[in-house]
Amino acid sequence: MMKKLSIIAVLFTAAIIVISCSNVKREPGRVYVPDMAYSRAYETFADHSNLAEAGIFYNNQPVAGTMARGEELPFHLTKDAPGDSTNYVASKLVKNPIDSLSAAEFKETERLYLINCGVCHGAKLNGNGPLYKDGNGAFAAKPATLVGDARYEAMPDGQMFYSVAYGKNMMGSYASQLNRKQRWEVIKYIKLKQAASKASAAPAPVAAAAPAKDSTAKK
Repeated sequence: MMKKLSIIAVLFTAAIIVISCSNVKREPGRVYVPDMAYSRAYETFADHSNLAEAGIFYNNQPVAGTMARGEELPFHLTKDAPGDSTNYVASKLVKNPIDSLSAAEFKETERLYLINCGVCHGAKLNGNGPLYKDGNGAFAAKPATLVGDARYEAMPDGQMFYSVAYGKNMMGSYASQLNRKQRWEVIKYIKLKQAASKASAAPAPVAAAAPAKDSTAKK
């Protein structure tokens, strides 16, 4: 009798489990703020025009007035509205908080430059990166020559930072690839390279001629 009751109990339990499993809800139901619950993964330089067509706002920029956790050296100027250049001009007066690079910092910053900037501006900062490649690359127009072009050699650090942070002309924003400190360090690296190029190009000082001997002097 007990054996029969045990069998019945097992079968009854199994039946309950089967019934319960058949009613498992497969839909998550209504999600509050689905954009935050289900993030979209997009490549940085991918075409985002389809997002606007779908009614999704995306500009590859952090929310205005926010700062990432652990972010350093805030930049107080925001991106200009289309057709405006007020903040771009004002950025000339912003000083670079990085006044020097140690040997280790220089090496790391050079690595960051080559990864993020060298593909366009070239490893030698001459505007001849792999994407231009003497006019045979993907870019028809030559990127900015950072070393050797007086325009960019005279460009203030703050204005360079504005361009790297928000993008300028054909160059996109690198705010998602480099944090603020790294951007300032890369700009310092560029300025050091510019200074080194000018120093190497400067003519060597001419040695002063020895004074002529006085022929009237007594021997």
